Amino acid sequence: MEYIVLLLTIFGIIALIMLNGLYNERKKQANFVKWLRENYGVLREREEYRPEELEKISRYYRAHGADRFQIDDITWNDLGMDQVFAQMNHTYSAAGEEYLYYLLRTPTQDTEQMGKFESQICFFSQNSEKRVQYQTLFAQIGKTGKYSIYDYLDYLGGLGERSSRKHYLGDLAIAFSLLFMLFGSVQAGVILLVAAISHNIIAYFKTKNEIDPYITSFGYILRMIKNVGEMEKLPVAAFAQELEELGECRRKMGKFRSGSYILMSPARMGASGNPLEILLDYMRMVFHLDLIKFNGMLAEVRKNSASIDRMITLTGYMEAVIAIGCYRASLETWCLPEWGAEKGLTLENGYHPLIQNPVKNSIMAKQGVLLTGSNASGKSTFLKTVALNAILAQTIHTCLADRYRAGVYRIMSSMTLRDDLAGGDSYYIVEIKSLKRILNHSADGGNPVLCFVDEVLRGTNTVERIAASTQILRSLAGRNVLCFAATHDIELTHLLEDVYANYHFEEEVEGVDVVFNYRLKKGRATTRNAIKLLGVMGYEEGIIREAERMAEQFLRTGTWGNGT
Repeated sequence: MEYIVLLLTIFGIIALIMLNGLYNERKKQANFVKWLRENYGVLREREEYRPEELEKISRYYRAHGADRFQIDDITWNDLGMDQVFAQMNHTYSAAGEEYLYYLLRTPTQDTEQMGKFESQICFFSQNSEKRVQYQTLFAQIGKTGKYSIYDYLDYLGGLGERSSRKHYLGDLAIAFSLLFMLFGSVQAGVILLVAAISHNIIAYFKTKNEIDPYITSFGYILRMIKNVGEMEKLPVAAFAQELEELGECRRKMGKFRSGSYILMSPARMGASGNPLEILLDYMRMVFHLDLIKFNGMLAEVRKNSASIDRMITLTGYMEAVIAIGCYRASLETWCLPEWGAEKGLTLENGYHPLIQNPVKNSIMAKQGVLLTGSNASGKSTFLKTVALNAILAQTIHTCLADRYRAGVYRIMSSMTLRDDLAGGDSYYIVEIKSLKRILNHSADGGNPVLCFVDEVLRGTNTVERIAASTQILRSLAGRNVLCFAATHDIELTHLLEDVYANYHFEEEVEGVDVVFNYRLKKGRATTRNAIKLLGVMGYEEGIIREAERMAEQFLRTGTWGNGT
């Protein structure tokens, strides 16, 4: 009787532990669902991504972006797209996060599918309960830790061909020793049994250490398969095609999932405390159950790699669609892009997403645009505002403006360049290489190039800069290019006025303060406040007076004095 009470007590404690774990998990999920409902459209605050995080997030793009036009690294970095991505990253799964990044780096060159895309964004924006249900499923799929799922899948190739024959032979050795105990010598059978078990345990830990790094990818695939099955129970007409394809992929992975508990149970994954799981763990060590299952699952992954990739793509796409809706809800104002066949761009009250309380500006460009104005007046920010809206229009079908109308472009920039010390290139060499890549794209056919150039050829002397800049910018005013450029060289506004429309930003010096209104104005800059700013900064009056005299002389005669 005492033994029965003890056993019941033990089983009761185990049951309480399991029920408590289940309760805590349900409570955690309920809190998460509540948070999703109450924080839709709230900008996510987080630190900047570390380089290794961005490398991981970019892996889907690196694996799939080659067949589409891509925002290259120069343009991506010029526009601070890592920060823009972080701001709109309302995703909870690795697939969603990586697909959203891929989306931002591959602007569509064909708007025919944008209608379906928009209807899918609107569905989740307008059906909060379905959105929350799907977001919960994506969160259950979760992330992959330090590496991308594509890193793990690539690593699987390093395992080579694996056979379970040696594991079966180890199990046969144990069976043989047991039979020898029954029908032969008990003493010899025990010795054989101990030897077989000892050999199996030693071999187990050696092989276990080899496969441990690869278990994460199997866990992610299993979670994805499980939650795809849950999605099929929550049909959404807007995603009928995607869900049907996901179901087909899931069914192909049936053998992969069957019996996976042997490999992926909580005990195998590191959770301790459950006596039944501990017992199963010892059985794994002796009989290599999980190692045999691993080899079978590995074979299934290799056989169905295309289905796995497709499931990652489709689940990532669906969660990215939800993230776009969340991002829209966080914006002060936004609009859908309008597409025109003609070359040109119209932006009404456009603003930059990373600037708090931004000054909105408008422009209607039917030809190239040349911006002038002093440093910090707003030229670079305006270029980035237009470029970002063009990218967002062709990626997430969302513009930060009251109106955006343009053709479909290949978007490129040459703005925040640096010396390439590792490659041995000077700033000027880096500049001309960057500009040449834009010219090359403009000549290779395809959709027109929309390019943004900040301070063209600043890395060389004045005479050669103006001469070379004039010819380069003329080339970028060709039939297949729409160029927005900023410059301090007023001479360019005269030399290029037949192919570029002149706009400018200006500032006012009020006493000891410099006031910028950041408003775009038509025409070339006419104010000359650079020398006045020397006074604001406390330079001697004699320096300021002589600088103004030299500037007046050059404007009057076209020559410089000797400065004395």
